[in-house]
Amino acid sequence: MSDWLDLLQWPAMVITVLAGLLVGSKSPLRRKIGFITFIVSNALWIAWGWHDDAWALIGLQLCLMVTNVRGILKNEQGA
Repeated sequence: MSDWLDLLQWPAMVITVLAGLLVGSKSPLRRKIGFITFIVSNALWIAWGWHDDAWALIGLQLCLMVTNVRGILKNEQGA
């Protein structure tokens, strides 16, 4: 199980990059998908950080998750 969790950082990284590309879109739907994708990457990074005792990374991802939820809400308001 430990080896599997060590590998979790790679899909987390790819999903984070994909999310960044989507959030930069002019399309509100793509931006929303981007923020949701960021939240998925936050969860993956938290899982990896928990496994590696990377508490600062977990704290960062929780803060970023809040900003991604805010991004979804602002995107839906058209702001």
